[in-house]
Amino acid sequence: MGRDTENDLRQQFEQGPQSPPGKKAPAMMSRERLLWAYRTMQIIRQFEERLHVEFAAGTVPSSVHLYAGQEACAVGICAHLAQDDFLHITHRAHGPALARGADIVEVAKEIFLRADGLCQGKGGSPHLHDKRLKLIGANGGVGSGAALACGSALAARHENTQGVAVSLLGEGACNQGVVLESLNLASVWKLPVVFAFENNGYAEATAASYAIAGNDLAARGPAFHMPAQRVDGRDYFAVCDTVQEALDRARAGDGPSLLEIKAPRFFGHYEGDAQKYRAPGEVEELRRDSDCITWFRRRVLDEQWLGPAELETIDSETRELVHEAFRKAMSAPGPGPETLHRDVYAGNL
Repeated sequence: MGRDTENDLRQQFEQGPQSPPGKKAPAMMSRERLLWAYRTMQIIRQFEERLHVEFAAGTVPSSVHLYAGQEACAVGICAHLAQDDFLHITHRAHGPALARGADIVEVAKEIFLRADGLCQGKGGSPHLHDKRLKLIGANGGVGSGAALACGSALAARHENTQGVAVSLLGEGACNQGVVLESLNLASVWKLPVVFAFENNGYAEATAASYAIAGNDLAARGPAFHMPAQRVDGRDYFAVCDTVQEALDRARAGDGPSLLEIKAPRFFGHYEGDAQKYRAPGEVEELRRDSDCITWFRRRVLDEQWLGPAELETIDSETRELVHEAFRKAMSAPGPGPETLHRDVYAGNL
């Protein structure tokens, strides 16, 4: 990695919190919603940290891509999603699935390929689907969720549900043909869809500053005649505000929006990734200075929206919740041979 690229990545997260102290909490940020947001971010973080340990111990039968560091993205988005809204996610699936409300035990069981996992143990870590939540998991091609989100948005408009489709995409998907075609289609048809690119700095092992012309994803929105914003993904409140604006626009019939949410990932692209493409000390620096959960705690405590005892109680409760979910998942049975051909053909669904 060249020094210029390395410096670009370090500068990507150099700024401090964007929301000054002393301001009143946004209207939707009731005490209950703030507690929900912190609890959900902690569930995701502790779930991923535990999964990292279990994978290293050799107990996880499927490959995994961890979401730690990006919790404010998924939680900030899901804070605004209604029952009729769709969420299309990527192979970095656990965080968004848990943020959307997927059962933590069912998610854990699916990762361990157990019979009563979220997808009966047939999808594993990258393919977390939940029809009840309109949660559409990863598919075979990077970026393909953008096209599926257009279909969900079209269905929502046809059925007049006021539903919106949100497509989570990594910045590595931004140059895929299907993504560009989806941006164009959504704009031409004014579909109620939000394309949210989670830019964590790397497309697998390739730096975004190297692979993305101009290194500015948000700048692509106007080319498709849709509004676009870049938001600091370390700041839960900034994500909430930006997402709310995009969803309101979609619900009003004003068409799609593009968001570039910049947030670091604390682990490799996948578990087992040697991460030789990262600068020495980069992850340690990001964990110290760019942790969205630390930022959240500091903000709510400084503003006295929540108290330290409340947060510590959540820390303890979520540790126990994650521990119990993994205990149940690791002791559950796998799918039997009689299920081999189930879910393959439409008649067997």
